[in-house]
Amino acid sequence: MSLAADSPVHSSSSDDFAAFLDAELKSASTSEEEASPDQDNVSNDDDDNDDDYLKEARIKRRKVCESEVIDESQGSTSVGAMQEELVTSQAPIDEICPHPGFIRDMCIRCGKLKDDYAGVAFGYIHKDLKLGAEEIARLRGADLKNLLRDRKLYLVLDLDHTLLNSTRLIDTLPEENYLINQADPVEDGLRNSIFKLDHMHMLTKLRPYVHTFLKEASSMFEMYVYTMAERSYALEMAKLLDPGHMYFSSRIISQADCTTRHQKGLDVVLGAESAVVILDDTEIVWQKHKENLILMERYHFFASSSRQFGFNGRSLSELRRDESEADGVLAAVLKVLKRVHQMFFDPDDGMDVSSRDVRKLLSMVRREIFSGCKLVFSRVFPTKFQAENHQLWKMAEQLGATCSTELEPSVTHVVATDSGTEKARWAVQQGKFLVHPRWIEAAHYLWQRQPEEGYPVESQPKVKNLP
Repeated sequence: MSLAADSPVHSSSSDDFAAFLDAELKSASTSEEEASPDQDNVSNDDDDNDDDYLKEARIKRRKVCESEVIDESQGSTSVGAMQEELVTSQAPIDEICPHPGFIRDMCIRCGKLKDDYAGVAFGYIHKDLKLGAEEIARLRGADLKNLLRDRKLYLVLDLDHTLLNSTRLIDTLPEENYLINQADPVEDGLRNSIFKLDHMHMLTKLRPYVHTFLKEASSMFEMYVYTMAERSYALEMAKLLDPGHMYFSSRIISQADCTTRHQKGLDVVLGAESAVVILDDTEIVWQKHKENLILMERYHFFASSSRQFGFNGRSLSELRRDESEADGVLAAVLKVLKRVHQMFFDPDDGMDVSSRDVRKLLSMVRREIFSGCKLVFSRVFPTKFQAENHQLWKMAEQLGATCSTELEPSVTHVVATDSGTEKARWAVQQGKFLVHPRWIEAAHYLWQRQPEEGYPVESQPKVKNLP
């Protein structure tokens, strides 16, 4: 059984770990039986063979795979019997084996059975694969070296509300029937990105610019899909995004692969954290990796999606329009990714590329957006709420702004929801910018300071107990 073939998405990519395991199984130039007397004199200088046990592991893992094929195709040979044979035949090696990983409770090096191995499961690579911490670190180091040589980094992509939007057919409104009825006139740009999945009773809409985004990002990043949805759904969405299997290979991580409930983690990603960028619309699921995250503005196309998140206005589907391609979120984020990639591999900064960290670069790029801005908020936070703890305050500081509660000449912007407050009137009198809080949010999601005049503040009825 081929590990790559047993993975959910087949690929010939040499960067894919499933293919890497297959290569390890098959790449021995001589079998154990054909080994010559001077085989021990093979050079150890090759970095790709930095572990001596790999030569022996190839033979044993090949036996494991062959036993699986026999067991599944003929039913005449017990996998357990083959495992027992390997344990017996390799006892001397097993005594010093560090057990780097297990497939079907069998060590991938020595063949020893161990049903309580506490490794990390990589089920999206092979359904029965578990790897230990040292082996994961070794693989990450080797893969990072290869990736940096190819001037690439890692990109982890969420699905729902980041790259696409889905709804159940039973949740569609009468105003959305035109999406289902092929006879109804629909703009080509809209029609070509909507997919009716009858077997899943679902409609899926790809985010504008997504195919261009994936194509250009793939030249700079090795990409993963990481979703909290079921695996069957993740695979279907990957087919829509990557019908040619050019981008993701077997790197499709779903809910069952998470090691912590309701949390996503890079522990199941075979990429060094210093080289991983994450795109996701939900920050809370990345508690341990916020510095790697580019928080995406949620893509709500269908009415059910908009209602679910509390938006009561007409959805894009009801309005029969969509996000802009050229000026949309994916286009803006692609520019950021290109900038970070360029900075990471900049040959003129004098730093060894292996010591660079995308987290520091993301922070630097983000802080440039509001550099030189000093903000005061008016009638934005509830009374007695600690202003410094509000999300908008934190967001502005992440963008490089200085935030204050007091008016002074150095203030450049007053952020308000009502033009009639004392601070708002001061801004107008002093020739300062008066902007709505959406100005901060827009800059946060588009990674660029937006024109202040596009976010005016209207006069609102007085609200008690607000500063």
